[in-house]
Formats: sequence, structure tokens, C-alpha cells
Amino acid sequence: MLETIGLDSEEDLISYLPQDVRFDKALSIDDGKSEYEIVEYFKQRAAQNGNGYRSFLGAGVYNHYRPVLVDTVVSRGEFLTSYTPYQAEIAQGTLTSIFEFQTMVCQLTGMEVANASMYDGSSAVPEAAMMAVRVTRRNKVLIARTVHPEYREVLQTYTRHQGIPVGELQYKKNGRIDLDALSKALDDDVAAVIVQSPNFFGILEDIKETSRIASAKGALLIVVFTEAVALGLIEPPKEADIVVGELQSFAISPSYGGPYAGIIATREKYIRQLPGRLVGETTDAEGRRAFCLTLATREQHIRREKATSNICTNQALLALMATVFMTVYGKEGLRELAEQNLAKALYLASKLPLEFDAPFFNEFVARSNGTSPEQINSKLAEQKITGGLALGRFYPELKNGMLLCATEMNRREDMDAVAAAFAAS
Repeated sequence: MLETIGLDSEEDLISYLPQDVRFDKALSIDDGKSEYEIVEYFKQRAAQNGNGYRSFLGAGVYNHYRPVLVDTVVSRGEFLTSYTPYQAEIAQGTLTSIFEFQTMVCQLTGMEVANASMYDGSSAVPEAAMMAVRVTRRNKVLIARTVHPEYREVLQTYTRHQGIPVGELQYKKNGRIDLDALSKALDDDVAAVIVQSPNFFGILEDIKETSRIASAKGALLIVVFTEAVALGLIEPPKEADIVVGELQSFAISPSYGGPYAGIIATREKYIRQLPGRLVGETTDAEGRRAFCLTLATREQHIRREKATSNICTNQALLALMATVFMTVYGKEGLRELAEQNLAKALYLASKLPLEFDAPFFNEFVARSNGTSPEQINSKLAEQKITGGLALGRFYPELKNGMLLCATEMNRREDMDAVAAAFAAS
């Protein structure tokens, strides 16, 4: 390459830069490692990060059983290596699985259309907010403080340079959104109200009343979920205009924090404002049932000026994991799984002092007496138990609160150990 362009060395490529801005030393980084050294490194980190531990940590990432069939299916070459099914003629298998995914998401959420997944729940929230701004032609968003704190941070990042002011709604003593404050905060500039249910504290919000208040002022209601298993038991948020969420609970491994699969589902009348991919049903030249990408106003190919999002991909493989999970469990299986989670959480909660008294699913906030949540977690770690999330990090007013999660993976003796640690605090 250097010979072709008439230079003698790589240094000549940057010779135009002043000497005082050029770095002429070796980078202070370790030498490269071999493959077996890298594998061994991650084995050691896995042992440090909970190998053999029992976990009560939730807060948006949940410890659920992963059916063996999931990896059997997604490891097949035609799924594992596929990316974008632009050529429908050779991608009917991938398109079919995505179409089934969209259908199941609609059944879960009570919505009429769903896209072919988003990056994760946190990116789906601002995408839904911007979608609401386009639909209503208003420019302000209200989000409950009971929505996952990191989701709220991502929303702030997205909207900062979009000219979309974001207001936060406080919660009451029972851990639910303050609906009176919502009524007062709504005006003709508000495009959307964003609430989470079960919320970050694990508590079920009053979606029907929230919808009534928002719609009376012409604002769209966006309902968020992070614990998808809850949808096996609680009523779908049919009153919402847009539903966004995270499907990590559906057989997607925690994996150090990702990748995951987010979703957006909405009413059919808003379909042209739906970001991301959408797979539709059609017929081929011989009249047979077929599938293809449809309404594709995406920024990297056709109709770029009409693009609804800068997200130019999706999480097809992770969405397939969720699809296999939903197929394996079915409606009754998902309900039984949700009932197990609720029963485990109720058992653990019955042994602990609670911060809030509203109904919850499989997460709740326990209150420590004197000893900090961090100290309780340190004691639990000595028993190879990962405790809950110390809430003071995100909610200073809840510095004595710990967000605990119980799933089908938790045993009674471990829950008793958590209760004993709190009793000794």
C-alpha cells in the first residue's frame, strides 16, 4: 500500500501533524494473550462473579432457567450466521421465526403490531418516546421515577439534542406513581407519559387510571416492563398506546449485562411510526404464504429521509431465543412459571420488613434496620449468596432499602438465609 501511494513508512502517513501532538512512545498496555490464556482468564472471572453462588439480584436482569432446546435451535448455522433477511427468496426461515416472534409479543402485550426487536429495553424507551413525539406533534415527555434508573438515563441521552424536554414524576409512599402529580404536570405540550409495571421496585402500577389521565390530555401512554415473566400472570397493558420492554427473562443469559432483546409494540394506527424492522405476511408468485420485510423506511437503504430511527439492526438471534422459550412454555407454562415466581417472592417477603405495601410480582424493597444493605450483602457473600441491589445508589432517600428478587431458581433455605441476615442487621 505504501509503495502504491509513494510513501516509505507508516509514519509518513501522519507526517503533516505537528510533532507536539504526535505520540512517539509504546502504548502502556499488556502484550496480547493466546486463546487458551483468554479462556482461562474468563473462567477465573466467572468464578469471581458468582460461579456456585445463589442470586437474589434482579433490577432488570433476572436469573431464570434456560431450556436446553433454546441453544440447540439457535446454534444451527442458518440462524447463528444470518443477519439481515433482505432477500426474502432465501430467508423464509428467518423471516418466519421473526413473524412468529412479533405475533407472540402482540399476544403478551395486548397490542396489535410489534417490531422485530430492538437492542434492549433501555434503547426501546427513548425510541418509543420519539415515536410519540412524531405521532402527537408535541415535544415534551413525562417519565415516572419508578422506571428503571438506567432506562431514564438512556432517555436523557437520546433526548438531550432532540429538543425534547423530559420531566420526572415522583412516587408515593406506597411505591406507586403519584397520579395527582401526573394530572398537574400534564399540559398541551406533553407527547407521552412513561410508566413501568411492574415498576423498578417490583410494584404493579395502576395502568388503567394512568391511561385515563394521560388520554384526557391527549398524551400517549408508554408502558415499560423489564421482567417479562410477569406477563404470564398480570393482565396485559391493553390500555397503553405503546408497550416497550426487555425479554432477557425469556431464556437469554445475563451474560455480563448483554446483549439482550428489547421490543416495541403498539396500536396498528401508529404502525408507520414504528422504528426498526417489521416482518409482514404476503404471498409469493405462486400464491403461497410467504414473509418479507415491510414498511422499511430505514436510514441505511430506501427512503432514508423518512427513516423513523437511527437503529439499523435488531437482535434477531436473541429474539429467536425468546421465541423458542415462548414456544416451549406456551400460555399455561408461562403462567405456571409466573405463579412460581410470585410464590417464592411472597415467601421471602413475609420474612422481611418491607418499604412499600402495594402489590408486587417477584421483586420488592426490603428495609434494613441499622446495618447498611451493602454490609448485609457482604455477609451473604460469605455464604456464597448474591444479595439484592442497594437502592441508595439510585434513590438516596432509600439508602436503607434493598431491592430483592426471587425466581423459580431460588431455594427455601437460601431465602431463609437472607431473612436471617436481615434479622441480624
